[in-house]
Amino acid sequence: MIKASAASEIRQLIAALGGSDDVRREVAIARLAVIGPRALDGLHRAYTAAQDRDTKIAILRALEPGGDHRTIAIAREAIGEGGDVAAAAAAALRGLLDSPHDQTGTSALDVLVETALSPAADRRVRLAAFEALQAMPEVLRARVVEVLQADPDPALKARALDLPRDTAAANAVWQNALEGRLPDQAAILRDAAQTRAAAAALGALQKMIDAVRAREGSVENAAKREEWRSVRGALHQALALRGSRIAVYDLREALEDTPGPLPTSFLSALHVVGDQSCLEPLAAAHARTPAAEGRWKVQLGAAFRAIARREKVTRRHAIIKRINARWPDAGREVMESA
Repeated sequence: MIKASAASEIRQLIAALGGSDDVRREVAIARLAVIGPRALDGLHRAYTAAQDRDTKIAILRALEPGGDHRTIAIAREAIGEGGDVAAAAAAALRGLLDSPHDQTGTSALDVLVETALSPAADRRVRLAAFEALQAMPEVLRARVVEVLQADPDPALKARALDLPRDTAAANAVWQNALEGRLPDQAAILRDAAQTRAAAAALGALQKMIDAVRAREGSVENAAKREEWRSVRGALHQALALRGSRIAVYDLREALEDTPGPLPTSFLSALHVVGDQSCLEPLAAAHARTPAAEGRWKVQLGAAFRAIARREKVTRRHAIIKRINARWPDAGREVMESA
């Protein structure tokens, strides 16, 4: 049985999926992924009631890491809608391929293969299903590629012909990065991480964050340094989506070491997995941020309050007393509505 407080939080998070605030939606998706099975009933009901496509896409993204067999029926229906909804459904099914329940994984695989090979399906949907199948066993992948190489649709045929080379290259980049050998260009690793970080071992992602941080610090060009920082933020987001606090120390130190705004991905991760140790660095960053960077100050305050509520840190807590002593103005502002 779900406690009333948890049920209330789940309802609020699901409501945010249909809101107009992009940051709140992203935070809600990440937080629902952390909550996991307790949120699945509400997400399935919400999808049934959803009217607009943006809400459906957000719900499907929140369902992706859940591994619940009921998602297959929803995804099959969503694939029939086409467009971004269908692409999100394919991604949700990808998350089921590694299910410990054989029937769930098999059913998800069947829907994706059927969609990828169906001449009647929309081209964009077929491509999305094909992308979701990249991690399937080599024997099955070879069979699907063989069929698509003879497909009358030139886009599908070209994608099938390119996949072995592109996938092999991306896999090599990713594997090298897991072993500490980063590519020269941040964008190459960022692209490889998009489809691989969610399935990587948590410890491997932590080590990669450390390696990316070291590379970031060694780059003299500011624009290239920012590109590596964005990769680091994306890796943090992947950890947060799985509820892991294994690299919270790096989120905290990023706040302490970076004089200006960080990529939004850092704040999204802090919203979900930040702990009490992050509150003083958040307050310090808020205090040193000039008024001209108002958006960053607002985001820092929102992350601070989210952590304080989750960790049950009140105004009487020793941490808040220290913050008020060192940064009284920032302490007052970040605790508003806490």
